[in-house]
Amino acid sequence: MAKELAADKDPVGAPARPVASADTAFRASRQDAWRTPGPMLLSIIAIIAALQFGKDVFLPLAIAMLITFALSPLVSSLRKAGLPMIAAVLSVVTLAFAVIGLFFVVVAGQIGQLAQELPTFQGNIVTKLNALQETGSENGLVVRLSRMVSAINAEMTTALPQAGGTGASGAAIAVEVVERRGPFQTLQELALPLISPVAMVGIVIVLVIFMLLERDELRDRFIRLVGANDINRTTQVIEDAGTRVGRYLLVQLLVNIIYAVPIGVGLWLIGVPNAPLWGLLTLVLRFVPYIGPILAAIFPLFLAFAVSPGWATVLWTAALFVAVELISSNVIEPWLYGSRTGVTPLAIIVAAIFWTWVWGPLGLVLSTPLTVCLVVVGRYIPQFEAFDVLFGDRPVLAAHSRLYQRLLVGDTVESTLRAEEVLEDQYVADYHRDVGIPALLLAQSDYERGILSPEQEVRFADAAMQFLAELDPIVAEERAAADPRDDGDTADAAVAAGLPGEGYHLAVLGGRTRLDDISAQMLAQAGAADGASIDVLSHSDLTPSRFARIAATGAGCVILCFLDVAPSRASLLHIRRLKRAAPAMRVGLAVWQSSADHQADGMVRRVSEAKMAEIMAIGADFCAMSIDEVLVQAFRDEAPRAVTEPDRKPRRRGVRTTAFAGPALASPR
Repeated sequence: MAKELAADKDPVGAPARPVASADTAFRASRQDAWRTPGPMLLSIIAIIAALQFGKDVFLPLAIAMLITFALSPLVSSLRKAGLPMIAAVLSVVTLAFAVIGLFFVVVAGQIGQLAQELPTFQGNIVTKLNALQETGSENGLVVRLSRMVSAINAEMTTALPQAGGTGASGAAIAVEVVERRGPFQTLQELALPLISPVAMVGIVIVLVIFMLLERDELRDRFIRLVGANDINRTTQVIEDAGTRVGRYLLVQLLVNIIYAVPIGVGLWLIGVPNAPLWGLLTLVLRFVPYIGPILAAIFPLFLAFAVSPGWATVLWTAALFVAVELISSNVIEPWLYGSRTGVTPLAIIVAAIFWTWVWGPLGLVLSTPLTVCLVVVGRYIPQFEAFDVLFGDRPVLAAHSRLYQRLLVGDTVESTLRAEEVLEDQYVADYHRDVGIPALLLAQSDYERGILSPEQEVRFADAAMQFLAELDPIVAEERAAADPRDDGDTADAAVAAGLPGEGYHLAVLGGRTRLDDISAQMLAQAGAADGASIDVLSHSDLTPSRFARIAATGAGCVILCFLDVAPSRASLLHIRRLKRAAPAMRVGLAVWQSSADHQADGMVRRVSEAKMAEIMAIGADFCAMSIDEVLVQAFRDEAPRAVTEPDRKPRRRGVRTTAFAGPALASPR
């Protein structure tokens, strides 16, 4: 097949390649398209710089906005219960920040207690490393760690006496130098480190209160600023962003609580010190995408290593984290997450890196909800569509565009896998109507513009034929599943049961090019799934010397397939030639055109009324533009239309015309 396609460089009736001017215009339009993102790129760079340098301003705003999204449903519930707006807001904010404050108080207390107990674990660590050293090699990693810990232990033990010097009796005496400080300097050293976080917390609380109180006013101002001319779309942005972010935060908090409680209780039962601290930190670190559970397990595992000379505590701690993570990931999260965030996993990782670079650890925690907001904005506002394309989880290429792209590079494996996935719930005819034929229309458009090289055309045709061959077993399964004769019924029952092609014999072939042959093969699969007997021929059979082969198939109807919505008259004249070769055979045309959905994607290919009239005037029995219409017309018991011969002017006897201008020359009698 590849040799035949490669040798047929100029198919019968194929138009010449477009002139260079069309290709030049196309390249110029592509260059103009690449120039437009320049200002947008500069704007993005300016925004990133503003976010980084204005961290002290934008970070509290972002935290307050996300907390507002999370608390808005609670405020709305209290409002519906009849509570005044101010009372509802103050109640919710007070409760939320009281819980957050209690959380930090418990964490601070646990950290202080842990700091006092750390020296008691030093001996266990040294003992365990020494035991490993005795069982391992002299140059292993464990030996190096053991030596490093022993050196640190020795330094910590001798540092204090060495710093103090020796007295008259030779004993080490600790000497402490006290520098006199004024009260203002002492207050400055103690208070200044606390001012920044306390001030940020206070600003966030005030912002949350006023955002909740004035959320209706803020919504109206946002609509006026962004899209007063398209209130519907702007409202969708606000509602979708609020719903997605609010649901994500609340559901993630619930998941983290369900995750953290067994961790805290399990660590307490195992005997790991400060189990409440690790449970609370696990609750917070789970907000960090992907690496949060790993970070949460590192500290308890280290303490389990240090708390006792044996290994049972370490193994039980590791088993606890693995078991809780598996249950949470495979049972709890799929059950609680009714809808996804709309962001791809890769986008979450990239966003985590970006927001950490911009805003530090707090940016890492806020990365997912902030990215969700950007994706929602890009989904509804065209100016920010790049965020939805880069980070959103929706397919950015339509199914037919993706199929064309994969076949263009000769990838039949991915094309087949995606098609098989779709065909689990869809018929072959519907798949070719919605995906296959539109993909071929894209190839035809590139062919007509002259940007589909001959090598690409051959590779695409070979890949497409191989792809369709992979779908043949699915066609047979679909036909067998719909055929009731497996249960002993009659052929008449088969027609009534959904096999309208039972008993019909068709011949299909491309009208002009290799791409038309592929469309004919798709039509053949759709007809075979409907129970018809199909003969598939090539466009190269449309020559006078091969018309007998078409007539010899014995088909009751032959269908010429065209991807060109305006077939040339030379190609259409094959209708008359076929009817002369087989007068008892109906001849129909399938002129594929894009559907309304594909026209919305910018692929507008329609058959004009004038071309339709020309086709019928030449003598076609029918002309249809979709697979369903073609099969409906082909599965009809109708007599073929008679061939209408063109009127020719009578030629004078004894006179022949010449190819050059001049008087007619009379032939000798």
